[in-house]
Amino acid sequence: MRLTRAESKAANRRALIEAAREIVGRDGSKAKLEDIAELAGLTTGAVYSLFGGKNGLMAAMVEDYAGPLDLSGAETGTRLEETVAEIARRFLRMSADPRAAGMMLFEARVLDLVLTDPDLCGRLTAAMRSTEVDLAALLTGREHDGGAVTGEQALRLARALRALLAGLGQGVVLGAYEADEEYFVRTAQALITPKVLGPA
Repeated sequence: MRLTRAESKAANRRALIEAAREIVGRDGSKAKLEDIAELAGLTTGAVYSLFGGKNGLMAAMVEDYAGPLDLSGAETGTRLEETVAEIARRFLRMSADPRAAGMMLFEARVLDLVLTDPDLCGRLTAAMRSTEVDLAALLTGREHDGGAVTGEQALRLARALRALLAGLGQGVVLGAYEADEEYFVRTAQALITPKVLGPA
């Protein structure tokens, strides 16, 4: 079946973003537009047509990258502690995945790009905040201490969880210590305190 013009455009856009991710993961800030287009099976003209140039493609790649954690379909229960435990387990599984080292390298290469480009840095910051908001949405309304977690409390906890679990995950990827589910869960749950959550 032949693709419509819109479907073809969307497919080409996705192919270029995926190719950019691979080439940037390999070459960092030295990534060449020609290499990206070739890997995607397209021309550099397609990059200009779809993104306006290399900077536009890099911006789209950064915005597309919301982090590797997928919480869709997570069985999180109604209590905050159960939800935090499931998030910790997901981070551990992600960190123990054989592809985790490649993802960590990609993230380092993206930082190489964004730290020298204020526009890309702003876009990555916005993408990170969006990820935190998504995580907070999963925590909001969960039962805790006789009440329900507010949106503001959930956002504060989401930021702390993301930072803590990302750091623990990096240690697993690097082989600094063994992956231990109970340790991940208990450490994440230790953040559920009035000082982290703040007022209701």
